[in-house]
Amino acid sequence: MKKERELEDLKKQIAADKKLRLKSNLVFGEGNANAQVVFIGEAPGAKEDIEGRPFVGRSGQLLRRMICENGWKESEVYITNIVKQRPPENRDPTQEEILLYIPYLQKQLDIIKPKIIVPLGRFSTNYFLPKAKITIDQGKVFLQNKRKIFPMLHPAAALRSTKRMKMFIDSFKTLSDITSGVYKGRVIKVD
Repeated sequence: MKKERELEDLKKQIAADKKLRLKSNLVFGEGNANAQVVFIGEAPGAKEDIEGRPFVGRSGQLLRRMICENGWKESEVYITNIVKQRPPENRDPTQEEILLYIPYLQKQLDIIKPKIIVPLGRFSTNYFLPKAKITIDQGKVFLQNKRKIFPMLHPAAALRSTKRMKMFIDSFKTLSDITSGVYKGRVIKVD
């Protein structure tokens, strides 16, 4: 209950922050406050803005289906975005917007304390691994500050081609191996 209260307090802080200039609805995140795995996208889209929930559009349906197909319940993981409000015209978030929301994301992660962070797409991957290229580094395991960082393609990218969909599905299988303790592949240590 303590973590849930801390997350609710953090949500209120974001809602009250006058520096945040995006005028859309707050999409804070949802799931288990004690999750071992946290999925992090870049910013909410139109459906997320309307519903106030992360990853509920077409790409979110794919993400949630894959979570379930890999033996988890949505209530066992946590899903959020770096930027907590939808940029206008569904554009990519600017560097300035990302920097304004990063302290809140970091507090969110400090409260949840996940063992595995799954950045979805290049924006969230580059926050954790600034030199990473999503098409090259997706599906690899990195160790950073005692946490595993496991970049994956954004589900919207997976929906664009059969090749990317296969990469996305294969990455989910690897993630399942990591969480179950049977992963025997390489772990790349980063500062």
